[in-house]
Amino acid sequence: MTNGPAASDPGELRLGDFPVQRPVTTRWSDNDMYGHLNNAVYYELFDSAINGWQAEHVAIDPLTDPTQGVVAESGCTFFAEVAFPAPLVVGLRVVRLGSSSATYQLGLFLDPERSAEVDPDLKALGHWVHVEISATTRRPHPLPDRLRTLLESAVVEGDSR
Repeated sequence: MTNGPAASDPGELRLGDFPVQRPVTTRWSDNDMYGHLNNAVYYELFDSAINGWQAEHVAIDPLTDPTQGVVAESGCTFFAEVAFPAPLVVGLRVVRLGSSSATYQLGLFLDPERSAEVDPDLKALGHWVHVEISATTRRPHPLPDRLRTLLESAVVEGDSR
């Protein structure tokens, strides 16, 4: 299944291209001196969207589970500014699912259900790689079945912009 426009134009992604959608809240302190969200805040929003989604659907206890998900790679392409108090939503999709890792794309949009402004344009596109590791050896470990099942629900095939 391929969702969205051709891989050569990631800026044309829309919220509907992401199977998981998570409303996120910003704070006054997230704005920087230029009046828009500081770049680091985007990473916090992406991290919270991934971990919140997982926590709602899969029982994960980072203190006692035999495996842990760690971020091995991340990045962000910025398309337009956003600022507090704009209501936002993070779209999440899995573009690669390996034996011990998952690669996410995360789109940041104005939330169409909470915003007075109609603006379907992608504001930022995040790239995130989680690797599951053994809590004891700290080496890659196969994804637990319960997590793999959840990740499979967000896979979009053939579209790894």
